[in-house]
Amino acid sequence: MTGTLVVCATPIGNLGDAPPRLAEALGSADVVYCEDTRHSRKLLDALGVDRPLRSYFVGNEAERSKEVKRRLEGGDTVALITDAGMPVVSDPGHSAVVAAIEAGATVTVVPGPSAALAALAVSGLPSERFVFEGFLPRKASERGDRLADLAAEPRTLIMYVSPSRLGRHLEELATAMGAERRMVVARELTKLHEEVWRGSLGDAVEVWGERPVKGEITVVIEGAPPPQVSLEDALARVGALVDSGTSLSKAVKTVAEETGTRKRRLYEAALALRKT
Repeated sequence: MTGTLVVCATPIGNLGDAPPRLAEALGSADVVYCEDTRHSRKLLDALGVDRPLRSYFVGNEAERSKEVKRRLEGGDTVALITDAGMPVVSDPGHSAVVAAIEAGATVTVVPGPSAALAALAVSGLPSERFVFEGFLPRKASERGDRLADLAAEPRTLIMYVSPSRLGRHLEELATAMGAERRMVVARELTKLHEEVWRGSLGDAVEVWGERPVKGEITVVIEGAPPPQVSLEDALARVGALVDSGTSLSKAVKTVAEETGTRKRRLYEAALALRKT
């Protein structure tokens, strides 16, 4: 009988955010895989848990995933954690989950803190739809291509930024998306020196560009405004959708979201056009 892989979120800064299920899951595991055994030993000690730890980080992920698979095939319960937050999400762990699925093991989760969602929640920016980008590419050329793609993204953007790269990345973001775009820098969330700064990308460059920064940083940026489209062009788009089999109401809703045209105005204009 195959075992179980338990993917466990850990506190992003405040140990008090550790859910009771985390201690239970770690204490019930045969082995705990973690990014840094020294860091995670402190967490387990604080939770009153004494289980074997095995390192699992980017450099040994391929090798360790095979090891995880063998343990699961042998019936073990394996817990997977990272230094902070949810494994797999911009952290090691994806290969272990894939290995567990291939082994036919059960994969379950102990949800918990997330810097990305915490930053979005306090940002004050639209949260109905959002995109999580993780870290931007290290290579300047790849980063430029990524930013060019993201510049027109209408959903709120969330990304992690290394403190040493914050100033440079903010300058590149302002260039790609416009200095007036609203954004938030969330630093050291849930920790003693938590800081949430709100303003425009242009202001952010001025404030954070030369400032020495430490700690974990999450950046949240409002999505691109809808393109300015004339009513005639919007109606043409509605007509094309209707001709392809889409209902008028759905076509109007789709085009209104795409162009920023008021739905009622667009619907009334489409009905009037039908009568002519």
